[in-house]
Amino acid sequence: MSSSASVRVPGTTANLGPGFDTLGLALNLYNRITVTKAAGRAITITSPISEDSRGPATAMLTEAAKAFFKASRQPAFGFQIAITGDVPLARGLGSSVTARLGCVAALNQLTKEPLTREDLFQLVTRLEGHPDNAAPALWGGFTASTLVGTEARAIRFPVSAKAHFVTLIPNFEVSTPAARKLVPLQFSKADTVHCLTRVALITAAFASGNLEALRGCFDDRIHQPYREQLIPPLSRVIRAGEKAGAIGGWLSGSGSTIICLTLQNPEAVAVAMHRVLPDSAVHLLAADRHGLKIG
Repeated sequence: MSSSASVRVPGTTANLGPGFDTLGLALNLYNRITVTKAAGRAITITSPISEDSRGPATAMLTEAAKAFFKASRQPAFGFQIAITGDVPLARGLGSSVTARLGCVAALNQLTKEPLTREDLFQLVTRLEGHPDNAAPALWGGFTASTLVGTEARAIRFPVSAKAHFVTLIPNFEVSTPAARKLVPLQFSKADTVHCLTRVALITAAFASGNLEALRGCFDDRIHQPYREQLIPPLSRVIRAGEKAGAIGGWLSGSGSTIICLTLQNPEAVAVAMHRVLPDSAVHLLAADRHGLKIG
């Protein structure tokens, strides 16, 4: 058995406005995860993720490893895990799913692949609590996913190379648990219908490749209005991007990253967004088409 395995996992953007906990998209921003078998049973992390201010990364990866060994029925062993790359922590770009999926996928390689990719999807969804990041990280492209009973289901569609994702990453973190606490437990009929209709059209637009049909569809009434108190410039950044030519924009995951989708002049959109929130970094990204890559 090989003593080391390495995988590459793309960052993700989830929700895409009204698609709360169901819509996701993989971006060409990556983390590489290398797992090396070690003596004993301990797990050692050598990575910036060990500095995660939100809590113990070791506990998260230990939970992932235990879940893998249980699901695969493989004898547990200790290992070192190194996580490197460009997906920032606590910015709504799927850093946790890159760690969890990367950990179990590398362990799967080390143990001669006892789990299929579908098995990995079910496992990582259980660890994450919802599949909106797990699906695009695993398969790439645009995904619509949900839990049907205890089973995670996802449908994946490719994304046109004409789509540019102008990604504004503020110089501050947002805690996902804190952001979730701000979302109400109940919504009005009007707000629910508003989001359901837009989720349907967003999915149809990506499925058909008619991205122009996305104009006006990313406005959300379920989570973004409540989370905006954590990212006060959110609406102004999106409006600035739209005025510069973007089709629309959204809060990526629970934030703090803000993304605008444009089919033209991404540089102009980036300048406009950055002007509103200059204490941030801007990346001009495309959709990742492949998802998890082994080796």
